Amino acid sequence: MKTSRDRARRHTRHFLTWARAAAPVHLCADVDMTRVEQHRAAARTADGGRFSRVSYLLYAAGRVVAVRPEARALARGRLWPRTVPLPVRGPDGVTAKLALDRTAPGGERIVLTSVLPRMDTATLTEIQTWVDRCRDGDPRSLPGAAAVRLLTRLPPPVGELAFRLGLRAPAARAQRMGTFAVSSLGHRAVDVFHSYGGTAVTFCAGRTAERAVVRDGRVTAAPVMRLGLTFDHRVLDGAAAADVLDGVVKRLEDWHGDLSGTRGEPRDRAGLRPTGAGDRARGTLG
Repeated sequence: MKTSRDRARRHTRHFLTWARAAAPVHLCADVDMTRVEQHRAAARTADGGRFSRVSYLLYAAGRVVAVRPEARALARGRLWPRTVPLPVRGPDGVTAKLALDRTAPGGERIVLTSVLPRMDTATLTEIQTWVDRCRDGDPRSLPGAAAVRLLTRLPPPVGELAFRLGLRAPAARAQRMGTFAVSSLGHRAVDVFHSYGGTAVTFCAGRTAERAVVRDGRVTAAPVMRLGLTFDHRVLDGAAAADVLDGVVKRLEDWHGDLSGTRGEPRDRAGLRPTGAGDRARGTLG
């Protein structure tokens, strides 16, 4: 017997069927979040603003992926396997697919995703604004919600075909699936998890908790987040994926500067590159 929950998860099942062709491999690293937590506290003290940890991760990962071509590509072909770079020029730049745990109108908990633009250039405030819109907005009005509703209404074989056709072109893939993906369960008692977001690299953030760390030969407590990285082995090798993970860890641990969190940039709360009318989160199919 089909239920409303089965219908609500059809788009997820289409994604999982499509994703079976991938070859996911998993890495994990501990991130000392001391400087990030200090920055979050300073933002709250300065003007009552709030930055979520996932926004810092999106910011750091966007900058690292932008300079790592192997982390922003896709695998194509079976008879003649090859990798194809995803486009990063244009108004959207490096995009990130953010997975969100939401409640459907019928009360079912489902995973919805939105693609956030300009992760290689957007300020932390802009990223947080997009995250808030996706997290707090009506699920029925989120970007891409109409496409998801269409997939849930179509007969499964037709919906699966439509899903695959929607991701064939590299430009469409970057727009609908993101250049990279981010998933977070930091609001739960989850330390480590791994998921595959349909991109060359997927970052998976667990909770931030006080843990023992060694500094200058002494054991002390610090807020530590365990960050997972799932990479598609068809696209890049382990050493390259480790470099990507290492780059993101260093950016988070070495967070510096004013409330923009960047070296040499004005405070983004003062209006650095304000979000334009054409900047919006885009919906995805998976």
